[in-house]
Amino acid sequence: MRPPPQARCWADIDLATLERNLRRIKAGLPQGVKYVAVVKADAYGHGIQPVVSRLMQCGADMFAVANVAEGAQIREIGSGWPILVLSPVLPGEEEALLEYELIATLSTLEEAQRFNQFAKQSGSTLPVHIKIDTGMGRAGIWHEEAFTLLETVQTFEHLRVDGLYTHFADAPNNSEFTEQQRQLFLKTTANFRHNYSARTQPLLIHADSSSSLESTGRNSPVNAVRVGLLQFGVPPSDESVLAKVKTEPVLTFSTQVGLTKKLPSGTGISYGQTYILKRESTIAVLTAGYGDGVPLASSNKAYVLINGQKCRILGRVTMDQTIVDVSKVAQVKPGQIATLIGTDGNASISLTQYAEFSDSIPYESLCSITKRVQRVYKFAE
Repeated sequence: MRPPPQARCWADIDLATLERNLRRIKAGLPQGVKYVAVVKADAYGHGIQPVVSRLMQCGADMFAVANVAEGAQIREIGSGWPILVLSPVLPGEEEALLEYELIATLSTLEEAQRFNQFAKQSGSTLPVHIKIDTGMGRAGIWHEEAFTLLETVQTFEHLRVDGLYTHFADAPNNSEFTEQQRQLFLKTTANFRHNYSARTQPLLIHADSSSSLESTGRNSPVNAVRVGLLQFGVPPSDESVLAKVKTEPVLTFSTQVGLTKKLPSGTGISYGQTYILKRESTIAVLTAGYGDGVPLASSNKAYVLINGQKCRILGRVTMDQTIVDVSKVAQVKPGQIATLIGTDGNASISLTQYAEFSDSIPYESLCSITKRVQRVYKFAE
């Protein structure tokens, strides 16, 4: 593999793998369950335009984003797909809901009144999904107050409730609390769901992400799942319905060796001299740093792959360069590829491992790969 021209640091993104992942996930979903592709934060750093275009082509039913600006980007790519804005819609952003045909998340009575008044003045009807806070403590109407909001919204002529949802606080690690949240959500919304059962278009009910999908079943009202990292190849928890779905990583993250040199024992490495060489060593200076998304917190902890060998990071990661030990790797030269996330020979570094190097999580690691990192797309097998 050769680096792209003039690329000091780059991410290879395989859209054919993304499509395979989507098809496998859809095949693993219970019949009738909608695939809601979560593509916030520039599709978790993969690039919203090429990712959404491919997902539209291969079967996503709906999209979910963080804000109206992201929703507008998707709408300009294609029409016909529902787009849910997951975060609160700020005052003044209502016009964008109408212009780009976006679905707002509704969490408070104030929002309901504001949206209804705007829609009335615009001579329109705004679709919303009502979010129930069952223990996340973030957006959503607190479950004990939900009944009043659910009853009141039914009287607003210019709002159309298209869905109900909640968000689990710790699905991968706390199955007991997750089940409490799930049952609380279903109990809280039972009357509202019953009142809407006669509608031509059924309510979209979603409680789970792909990491925690357990709510669907023959007698469950849940009919959609929000799919985020799984479509990009990050496996869900073992308890998830989708745990047996074999997805593949879509992204690899690479840089190059800028120079190599030998340094004597006792030399301090990088800012602050947080690492002192214990023996004469050969080091390589890589052309990527925290300005590209290599975490400062991975200093003296992480390793990269060069010629299929693990090479430990020495000293602090700097803004534009990272120093690694290549003493035991033969024939390392400037221009050679260093793999940060991905496979080199028989060795590999998964996204999860890469995140753990800096005590982080895959979500943050992907979103931290900066704009100056060139994205290189593979469109076909």
